[in-house]
Amino acid sequence: MDVARMQEHCLAKPGAWADNPWDHDHPVIKVGEGERGKIFAFLGAGGVGVKGGATREVADEWLDRFPGDATVMRYIGRSGWNDLAFGGAIPDDELLEAVDESYRLVVEKLPKKHRPAGWEG
Repeated sequence: MDVARMQEHCLAKPGAWADNPWDHDHPVIKVGEGERGKIFAFLGAGGVGVKGGATREVADEWLDRFPGDATVMRYIGRSGWNDLAFGGAIPDDELLEAVDESYRLVVEKLPKKHRPAGWEG
């Protein structure tokens, strides 16, 4: 897995779009319109930040399964966000599934009128 492939996967989601609010090398991927858009993936050269679960306890399952390749994200980790490393013990298909789950969790929190057409709930 690399950042370009992950970005392509993320942007294929209904209503997904790239934003660079902090002038980093790689964008965050949001869903929802404009200022109402919510981040579901933080892209980086070495991995992806995702909503790992609805609670910190659920997100901690990633830490247990992949110590060293799954870590709690700084600042927002208490809300269930994890960093997942590329090229380590986490299989590519599980990285893609983690992004899919992050997308689902974030879209479900959007008001129904702001959810993108074509997403599956």
